[in-house]
Amino acid sequence: MGKFEIKIRKDGDFQFNLKAGNGEVILTSEGYTTKAACLNGIESVRKNSADDSKFEVLEAKNGKMYFRLKAGNGQVIGASQMYASKETAKKGIASVKRNAPESPIVEIEPAPEA
Repeated sequence: MGKFEIKIRKDGDFQFNLKAGNGEVILTSEGYTTKAACLNGIESVRKNSADDSKFEVLEAKNGKMYFRLKAGNGQVIGASQMYASKETAKKGIASVKRNAPESPIVEIEPAPEA
């Protein structure tokens, strides 16, 4: 099973990654100013990942493919890593659909500054 990892970015915003069971990041969120907003983003992924129409596969300037997941209001909830082809991006979408509904939420502690 996968997991949602919440971390605090260097700019102080909260961000989550949805990781597959093998540890690969399959979806990364935008930054959220509060932890509560970040948790709402995770709930939105859980809800919207069941709907194929909420995913869009796009081509980056470098020719690689990626996908985004959108909420009901059209706002992007998260984006994938880059994939070599549309077919492998679709496998990433299938992984989000499989992992998002039941994955636990884990908070990642920031590394202490040296």
